[in-house]
Amino acid sequence: MKVAIITDSNSGITQEEGKQLGIRIVPMPFMINGEEYLEDITLTQQEFYAKLGEGSDISTSQPSPESIMALWDEVLEEYDEIVHIPMSSGLSGSCQTAMMLAEDYDGKVEVVNNQRISVTQRQSALDAKELAAKGMCAAEIKEKLEAVKFDSSIYITLDTLKYLKKGGRITPAAAALGTLLRLKPVLTVQGEKLDAFAKARTMKQAKSIMVAAITKDLEERFGDRTGKNVHLAVAHTDNQEEADEFAKELRELFPATGEIVIAPLSLSVSCHIGPGSLAVACSKVIE
Repeated sequence: MKVAIITDSNSGITQEEGKQLGIRIVPMPFMINGEEYLEDITLTQQEFYAKLGEGSDISTSQPSPESIMALWDEVLEEYDEIVHIPMSSGLSGSCQTAMMLAEDYDGKVEVVNNQRISVTQRQSALDAKELAAKGMCAAEIKEKLEAVKFDSSIYITLDTLKYLKKGGRITPAAAALGTLLRLKPVLTVQGEKLDAFAKARTMKQAKSIMVAAITKDLEERFGDRTGKNVHLAVAHTDNQEEADEFAKELRELFPATGEIVIAPLSLSVSCHIGPGSLAVACSKVIE
């Protein structure tokens, strides 16, 4: 049985990388000043941040049902089944839409609702690919991924409060006070939503907070202080140099872990938090 893996660009997997991995990537749409763009197809990371810096009106959207079904129909000409892994249902309606559409595919399409985004969603797609290679059917892969959906964490620190304010996620007064005090909030994604976690005054302090949080998760949630049985990753928004340095620090702290992936945060997250952010994530290795 041939099982295809599909995820969306919120995973941080580019179209080119998806081709190399054998994973189909649904490009997420954006509206910028009233015009629609598709991530990594008609909108590059560089173009996105240029438009963000210009103060463009940017809003996120979800793929049309027609585009999703057209992709599934195309893939099913070559494969027997599909595992479709959209971003967390708590952060977008695209998961619910896909689940509804899959009802018309007689079990040939299994939509995974495992509460992941960015590099943790990327890891789910890679895990699904590996499970398919071991002979699991789509329903078995879905069950396996959803059983471990909360075995991941993401911690993100922001360089600016400007975009949280613009999106209405904090009040203008809170943004003004935070800017005055040069606060760098640390946010967390634990399953369904993005939440406040801590406050820092400097990027160095924010990184220390994130490292302490990840270390605690490894010890208390995953029972693995060394990082041997987890996937560690670093993500960022237009902050490659800082991300490279952070990954280097993590390799020294957790030498037993495998490759530490470094990837840009998805644009659907970036438009809410702006450039200069830095994140660390972990996902437990599936047994």
